Amino acid sequence: MSETDRDSWNALADTSPTPLMSWEWLEHLESSGSITEATGWTPTHLTVHDEQDDRVVAAVPLYLRDNSWGEFVFDFAFSELADELEKPYYPKLVGMSPASPTPAFSFLITPGREDELTATVFSAITDFCTEHEIPVLQFNFVLPEWKRRLSALGMQPWEHHGFEWRNEGFTTFDDYLARFRKNQRRNIRRERRSMEEQGIRLEVIHGPDAPQEIYERMAEYYLRTNAQFGPYAARFLTTEFFTGMPPAVREHVWFTAAWSGGTAPLALSMLVRRGERVLGRYWGTRQPVKDLHFNTCYYAPIEWAIAEGITVFDPGMGSPHKVRRGFRSVPNWSLHYFFDPQMQMILDANMERINAYEDNQIRALDEAVPYKASGKPADKP
Repeated sequence: MSETDRDSWNALADTSPTPLMSWEWLEHLESSGSITEATGWTPTHLTVHDEQDDRVVAAVPLYLRDNSWGEFVFDFAFSELADELEKPYYPKLVGMSPASPTPAFSFLITPGREDELTATVFSAITDFCTEHEIPVLQFNFVLPEWKRRLSALGMQPWEHHGFEWRNEGFTTFDDYLARFRKNQRRNIRRERRSMEEQGIRLEVIHGPDAPQEIYERMAEYYLRTNAQFGPYAARFLTTEFFTGMPPAVREHVWFTAAWSGGTAPLALSMLVRRGERVLGRYWGTRQPVKDLHFNTCYYAPIEWAIAEGITVFDPGMGSPHKVRRGFRSVPNWSLHYFFDPQMQMILDANMERINAYEDNQIRALDEAVPYKASGKPADKP
């Protein structure tokens, strides 16, 4: 990213609903040592320039990958199939905001020129793959509009499960609680009350207002959380990613801090916000405490989101216990293309069945949200 012009990139990325496609975010992933060739991500970004004035009119964050870790699109079955058929699978070319399992990816195109330039940009990417004998093209966590556009160009969509909390016009946390059935309202009140009973106070701090110690503790807690999962950990960010955040990244960051005496927070969760949408990314604590995770990662951010007029809160993937806290199940999408005809034929023949299974799982989980009967099911993009 350091070789691309920041202002030109951001002129396109500023229309994105998330800051994860901004020059500053993507550059910081690289300069912090988190997303580099050494960690399995070789930046291969595309910019498209106007022939008349050399202005950047389109840009796409792309990475050559020799594995699939950190994408949160678990395509290992495809790579194993390629091995069985003695077909190459890596290196593959991946478009996404790395290490962030939330809808963010799109082609960044001058507003109003999407219809004109999308096919041109896509052709440039596929030509690059053909020229360099790259067998797989993949776009992860694609925004719904771009899922439709890129599917029309031949990319095969693959449905994945995600979560969202949606503000249904709540003005207070009690409004939110009123959406639940009686038993779950009681459970949430009990979990919230346990913080006061244990002498724990929670607050949400904007990144520019947070002291450096908060960033250092967030790095420590991020590593501590991942250490619990051994070889299955999702540790993709360096300590420097947290401690060295530049001001333009900190501007989009909020922390939920749990305090229990002393000067260091007991626990932290990190949020990333642009406008009316907020993402929950990382969390950790220095010691396990009953109900602390639910309060730090869900209840305190939701209460803050209501006060801020935020409409959507993406808490991160996985963990079915989110259902009990009012997070709706929603589809996310990756898009795939195999340049080998046999691999592509297998993909095309099976993806409808795979997507139907995933869609049924999403709908079943969404029906399990303990809201009162007036709740509406999640919309499918």
